Amino acid sequence: MATAVVAGAGVAGLAAAIALSRLGLTVLVLDRAPAPPEGPLGEAVDRWRHRPTVPQAHHSHTLTSLGVRALRTRAPRVLADARAAGAPLLRLTDALPGSGADRAPEPGDEDLVGLGCRRATLELLLHRAVRDRPGVTVRHGTTVGALELDRRAPRVRAVVTTDGERVPADLVLDATGRRAQARAWLDHAGVPVARDLTSPSGLAGHTRFYRLRTATRPGPLNRGNAAGDIFAHYAGVLHLGDHDTFSIALCTLPGDRALAPLRTPAGFTAAARATPHLAPWLDDAVSTPASPVRAITSPANVLRGVAGPLQEPVAGLFSVGDAACVTDPLFGRGISLALEHAFRLADLIARMPDITVGQRRAAAGLTDELFRPWYEHAAAADRTRIARWRAAAEDTEPPAPAPAPAPDGPPTAERIGAAARTDPVVWRRLTRMLMSLTTPAELLGDPDFLERVRRAPAPAAPHPAGPGRAELVRCVTAAEGAPV
Repeated sequence: MATAVVAGAGVAGLAAAIALSRLGLTVLVLDRAPAPPEGPLGEAVDRWRHRPTVPQAHHSHTLTSLGVRALRTRAPRVLADARAAGAPLLRLTDALPGSGADRAPEPGDEDLVGLGCRRATLELLLHRAVRDRPGVTVRHGTTVGALELDRRAPRVRAVVTTDGERVPADLVLDATGRRAQARAWLDHAGVPVARDLTSPSGLAGHTRFYRLRTATRPGPLNRGNAAGDIFAHYAGVLHLGDHDTFSIALCTLPGDRALAPLRTPAGFTAAARATPHLAPWLDDAVSTPASPVRAITSPANVLRGVAGPLQEPVAGLFSVGDAACVTDPLFGRGISLALEHAFRLADLIARMPDITVGQRRAAAGLTDELFRPWYEHAAAADRTRIARWRAAAEDTEPPAPAPAPAPDGPPTAERIGAAARTDPVVWRRLTRMLMSLTTPAELLGDPDFLERVRRAPAPAAPHPAGPGRAELVRCVTAAEGAPV
């Protein structure tokens, strides 16, 4: 029986362990972090706060429609357990524009759902599902430091831990997240490593969690799975979580010293209350803070060369999830893409069980096909957003608007967004792309979609713009140091 070693027990690694064990493989998960806590789920999640190996766990996360579909079809127990823990299934069509017949259900609407769940809760549920899987063993406090290769093939033979232990393996999955340790393993083994594609995300995030005091939501989720928006010089977005929690993330350019007070509870609260769609959630009768304000600088968008078709193939070695691609967390795709990737890789291994260079090349093609559209979308969107936010921060002329498209050319993102606020068909198709169910190329290759965007009337009401830059700076500076 073949043995698979999975390096890393995050979302991608745990999903891969579930998927590979269903193929009859013996799966050993090696994770550098300590074991998660036991006990009732809510209490265990609250105790699982100090995780230096996963700093992003303290920040907002969401599961797009792609991730919900992956759980529903591949790990239904995990989805059911999340729902039992109070993670709401969010019907995105509640945010449809129009009324009456315009909002009537249509085929495909059943896919337009999101899941409100804290990352720590989802990971803990995956840990418990893996723990109960026959043929799967998880060892904590163990780090994979190197690969042992059979040079004649070339293919993996074993991993070597940082403690010097040799662990035989037929398959090795790099699920080490943003560290993408397969690059170091291959380099140490003398295998040339393909270059990454990178593009700045230009994002610093400040997150605070809250617990609801009321049984009803104080305001709508105007984005379908979230409230708030990405504005002209910052972003403010609210995501629902499990166990009656929600989080608010306020995002700026890294190093924006004028908005440094966002790190304080008072400055954060003042900015959140000034952000459209968020203020009703922060009424003292509605919610209470459940965490301090935590700050993080997001990594660059990266499409890992080691995971793609340009890498010199080593049979049996795969990268999964963030070890293959990282995209701007503003789009909320990371967890969903990691789940989808893990299950698709297992499908490929089931179709091509022989551990060969051909299998590895097929996996590289699958990985590139899944991730490249989202890397390119995030990189392009971030370039535009960074230029706009920088101009606001430096009080310089904003970048010139894109030239008006030719009558038969693709519409701008702004024009598509405006059309989606009046045309439910445009809204549905745009939302399917934003929820990762269809790619940007598929969206812009739909002639009917393009025609509807061109014909859509302008929205009757202006889109909420949020406070101006100077107003927001005054707001957070005045609030800094106030008790909250």
